[in-house]
Amino acid sequence: MNTDVFTTYESNVRRYARSFPTVFTKALGATIWDEAGKPYIDFLVGSGALNYGHNNQNIIAPAIEYLVGENILLSLDMYTVAKREFIEVFVDSILKPRGLSYKIQFPGPTGTNANEAALALARKYTGRSSVMAFTNAFHGMSLGSLAVSGSASTRELGGVARHDVIRVPYDGYPSKAFDSASYIDFVLGDAGSGIEKPAAIILETIQAEGGLNTASAAWLTEIQRICRKHGVVMIVDDIQAGAGRTGEFFSFEFADIDPDIVCLSKSLSGSGSPFSIVLIRPDLDIWNPGEHSGTFRGNNLAFVTAGAMCKLWSDTQFTAGVQGTAAKLQRHLDSLVAKFPTCVEQKRGRGLMAGLKCRSQAVVGRVHDVAFENGLLIESSGPNRDVIKVLPPITITDDELDHGIAILGHALKEQVNEH
Repeated sequence: MNTDVFTTYESNVRRYARSFPTVFTKALGATIWDEAGKPYIDFLVGSGALNYGHNNQNIIAPAIEYLVGENILLSLDMYTVAKREFIEVFVDSILKPRGLSYKIQFPGPTGTNANEAALALARKYTGRSSVMAFTNAFHGMSLGSLAVSGSASTRELGGVARHDVIRVPYDGYPSKAFDSASYIDFVLGDAGSGIEKPAAIILETIQAEGGLNTASAAWLTEIQRICRKHGVVMIVDDIQAGAGRTGEFFSFEFADIDPDIVCLSKSLSGSGSPFSIVLIRPDLDIWNPGEHSGTFRGNNLAFVTAGAMCKLWSDTQFTAGVQGTAAKLQRHLDSLVAKFPTCVEQKRGRGLMAGLKCRSQAVVGRVHDVAFENGLLIESSGPNRDVIKVLPPITITDDELDHGIAILGHALKEQVNEH
């Protein structure tokens, strides 16, 4: 396959192209094909941006109809029919059934845009500058988001100093024996702790890039209680874990909490089109008109596809199917853990946001390569890149899921045979 144009003209910064050295051409559902016609099961799904699969007809058909109708594509933050319809369906299909009440901010097209807006608003609302963030967190590639991310190599990007971040242990860090929520509560209430009261606590309920570390319902409930006790804004970064990835629309639903601010992006558009929103507790919405801006806040094609995606969540057959698929994936991974103990330490994650913690980075690297050769796309995760991320589309068919897991199992078996 001809990759000369990429190697000649594209920046060295490209990453996924090196992991998957082929040229892709078309995709449908959970399958993506390269130029030679070879199919691959996609357990990568645009790093969580294609939860509903490639070219989902329930989502793409309204977009095609919209595109051919001479409709508005870019509208800044002006009112359009597409925007009105998205807001109505998001409120009716997603917020109201869950008893949630939020104002909706359109901050710009990416997840890091959403996180930057959330952090800025929390600082404005509280008048405080520091933010409490967790070990192994990842929140995006712009400066404010980099600052609250956990990995040292990530934080060093950008080349400028980033202050005003208080690093605290995530649930289960450094071990299950340590109660990090009680620690946070104590230091926020103790005048001698040396830790100032932050504007916000920002967290992921599952740390996607941090190695699929999973917060318990009890810990999340306690963090919300602590935030309210100390007057701190609770921000849930639901960019990769939300929009259906865990089997429920929001990743925090299982804990029965209602964060002050929620950030959504990645699979929010349902189509791979860039789109993000910030959900704001109404009394926190103290923005002045135009105070937070951005050219691409009005991606109307994304409004259309996101609205079509949200409607799926009003279909009980669809939601039951997603939960059934999540349960099936978890059973598959339990089987792989039991079958390959010399390669795999444990299962990680929740629902359809899952992973396998392996014995070493080398094991993950070899499994990745063998899986790719046999038609499966997977990605690594964690500070030591020793976790295999398993992110199939939440709409994957049973046959596709079984086939993908069989390829993954074969790749793990090869590692056992090598040793």
